Amino acid sequence: MHTTTESAAGAAASLEDIPAVDARGLVKRFGAVEAVAGVDLAIRQGEVVAFLGPNGAGKTTTIDMMLGLVAPDAGTVEVFGRSPRTAIAQGFVSAVLQTGGLLKDLTVRETVRLTASLFARTRPIDEVLERAGIRDIGDRLVGACSGGQQQRLRFAMALLSDPGLLILDEPTTGMDVEGRRSFWNAIRKDAARGRTVLFATHYLDEADEYADRIVLMSRGRIVADGTTAEIKNLVSGRIVHATLPGADPVALAALPGVEDVETTGDRIAVHTKDSDAVARHLLTSTAARDLEITAQNLESVFLALTAASAPASTPVEGVRS
Repeated sequence: MHTTTESAAGAAASLEDIPAVDARGLVKRFGAVEAVAGVDLAIRQGEVVAFLGPNGAGKTTTIDMMLGLVAPDAGTVEVFGRSPRTAIAQGFVSAVLQTGGLLKDLTVRETVRLTASLFARTRPIDEVLERAGIRDIGDRLVGACSGGQQQRLRFAMALLSDPGLLILDEPTTGMDVEGRRSFWNAIRKDAARGRTVLFATHYLDEADEYADRIVLMSRGRIVADGTTAEIKNLVSGRIVHATLPGADPVALAALPGVEDVETTGDRIAVHTKDSDAVARHLLTSTAARDLEITAQNLESVFLALTAASAPASTPVEGVRS
């Protein structure tokens, strides 16, 4: 016989086993263009997932379907076992989008208080302002806030319902380096509490530094899914960097195993499957110095994977990234 405590524990464990996001066979078309072409994606609770892809890859359209803003033409998506709209209405998910949603004539605190009035239960206003790093500017008009401060205000608004899933769509677009760092420090502290975070970004360094997992889309499909290390390992080879005045890119490209050669002033970067052979050649047959060998970085992998899956095409108006 199960006791009430055992039943409650079992229910809690069962809830924890439900994916934060469970998308299966998602398809979305805009006219003749298939913006999302059969996406399967499961995100476990507590994960921090970066959603990457070039413009037109289908990232934002996929996020819109997760938020219930767009209905899929085929497939299903659930958030914590609920429809997206139900999950949002019950406070399980919040989003920080790129623009919109702010009244410039209200103060920061008034904006959060107004948003809180839309929910039955919320976290204390001072708490979310503190967690977003903007408690000290609570009396400032929104119109007088910088772009980074306005994004942190959107973050504070998203935290009011204490959501299990936080979706960020290009959250640091337009921020300077310091603003981006400050924003991500706030996100990272909050994610450490166990919140699930899904963020789309064009800044690959953000994905590399803050994500537990990377999902890469191209032409409406997921082309890679794994940890940063796993994604980098999908493209073989290394990069040999060296200082070589007067380098001959054609001669270097002809070396066995070389896939690409880049030159910037006297500095060269040789992408190769045989870094030892390239290093040996540079050190014994040229005047190269300051040589270093590095693994593929996320940018090179991103370019390789999206290029391999995306034949040249003309962007179609109306299809979101």
